[in-house]
Amino acid sequence: MSSPVPQSVYAERLARVRAELAARGLDGFVVPISDEHMSEYVGDYAQRMAWLTGFGGSAGTAAVLPAKAAVFVDGRYTVQVRDQVDGSLFDYVGVPQSSVAEWLGANVSAGQKIGFDPWLHGIDWARGLGKALADKGAQLVAVDDNPLDAAWDDQPAPSAAAVTVYDTKLAGQAATDKRAVIADWLKAKGLDTTVMTALDSVAWTFNIRGSDVSHTPVGLAFALLHADATADLFIAPEKVTDAVRAHLGNSVRIHDRDAFEAALADLKDKKVAVDPDRAVAAIFTALEAAGAKIERHRDPAVLPKAIKNDTELNGTRAAHVRDGVAVSRFLQWMEDVAPLGGLDELGAAAKLREFRDANGALVDLSFDTISAAGPNGALPHYKVDATTNRAIETGTLYLVDSGGQYADGTTDITRTIAIGVPTAEMRRRFTQVLKGHIALATARFPKGTRGSQLDILARQYLWADGVDYAHGTGHGVGAYLAVHEGPQRIAKPAGGQAGTEEPLHAGMILSNEPGYYKAGAFGIRIENLVIVVPQSIDGAEEDMLGFETITFTPIAQNLVDTALLSGAEADWLDAYHAAVFEKLAPGMSGDDRAWLEAACAPLDRAPTALAA
Repeated sequence: MSSPVPQSVYAERLARVRAELAARGLDGFVVPISDEHMSEYVGDYAQRMAWLTGFGGSAGTAAVLPAKAAVFVDGRYTVQVRDQVDGSLFDYVGVPQSSVAEWLGANVSAGQKIGFDPWLHGIDWARGLGKALADKGAQLVAVDDNPLDAAWDDQPAPSAAAVTVYDTKLAGQAATDKRAVIADWLKAKGLDTTVMTALDSVAWTFNIRGSDVSHTPVGLAFALLHADATADLFIAPEKVTDAVRAHLGNSVRIHDRDAFEAALADLKDKKVAVDPDRAVAAIFTALEAAGAKIERHRDPAVLPKAIKNDTELNGTRAAHVRDGVAVSRFLQWMEDVAPLGGLDELGAAAKLREFRDANGALVDLSFDTISAAGPNGALPHYKVDATTNRAIETGTLYLVDSGGQYADGTTDITRTIAIGVPTAEMRRRFTQVLKGHIALATARFPKGTRGSQLDILARQYLWADGVDYAHGTGHGVGAYLAVHEGPQRIAKPAGGQAGTEEPLHAGMILSNEPGYYKAGAFGIRIENLVIVVPQSIDGAEEDMLGFETITFTPIAQNLVDTALLSGAEADWLDAYHAAVFEKLAPGMSGDDRAWLEAACAPLDRAPTALAA
């Protein structure tokens, strides 16, 4: 997965950054993938780590010293970082096995000054690194302006696109009502104001959407919400139309986004709620300097945003039917075209986009499509480009993880198909992944259950063979918002992953996506989205919950080994495919509908022998 930019360019950029640091009296600098809102996905203007190193993943950090530099990524990107980042320029450091603090602690000298941008890091991270450096006699220094911005000649400007009103008919709750609930929360806590920095929280709370971050419909803005139900919204004035002003009303005061830091100084003696997981260190510093009384609380929009109302859920269900037609048509096309040869990953991804565009309702993709052939499928977060593009060949597996942004919902689906005849090993692993997927889809659990308590259901059949996968099993999904949305998550509890200990609530949307990855050979993932729903069980002594599957697209039956399925699992697959046909057939006709009917036919349960 080599970078399309020559590696010599990165050497020159690294030298330019080092010269800029030296001119400022700094001996080092830390470069995260982040923005002023602690976003997972950031606008082009904030892609500083990619500019410096060539790394194209969505999570990582770089550190620069006078004679050494390093990139820090987790296990999802172990292969990708080595293919995209020049090892002669940057050390590769795995996290959580190590950390920025550990690496710097081992490489700094007493008296050195290491810079960081306080608008790109959390307060606890900054304090932790500051202590680690102090133990070595070094100092962590907050900079007033980012030195990479000075070195980056052609840095894009932040998006100036206007935000739009998100109609209450789609949101299911008026923005004034949402802010009234937050005001009641503030009063109950004895607080005056809460600082809201997460872009999807701002979009949800004010019922607005934007296009400032690729594939995520949000606008760059900060907000202060007050106990009297008024609010201050900080957003570039050119982004606010008359329609948006009328929608926000007199209770929302609109300010330039650049006025946000100065406004924090006006909160002297106020009791202010700040979320340390979503607000950058600079906000804490400004509030402390102003004499505000800071209390740490989770962003009050996070949980109600995650617990969808009936309007949001019904919209999401409709979006998934529409999206399922598009993905099913693509799978039929792949079945016809891929075995003929001449097709590659980029061509397949472009064709899938065509099928989604054809429904007339697609606003955007919900993330860059993972179109992965053969060994590229073994990279869970693979991103195809002109230099990584691989032919889709007979005798291999093809994995496609994709999604759409529709005004009524956000989709995310993964299907794995065989190009030609699959091997016994492919079928065994696919069936084990399917069994785990079914186990999670059919789980019933008491109210209060955490995602960490369910994760093993999806892994048990792989574990029985001594194999596993290195990513979480499920993430939250927004309603025409972020495709990765907290606070809920289904994953192993180890490693401090946020969200695994969050109780699941009825109305939450999550993914169900176990997988298996054989390095250098193939990858398998089966992903549907599910809604947490109440379960009625005769004689139950607890309030019980379960999952409603809302993704409808056939699962490749030629990859299923029926000898490994129980009768109940085979029944689930047949019932799922019956539901797929019922949901999608009205939107299909002719050859498309005939293909769908065949793909959704009851499973051939005649056992097949697996090769040893």
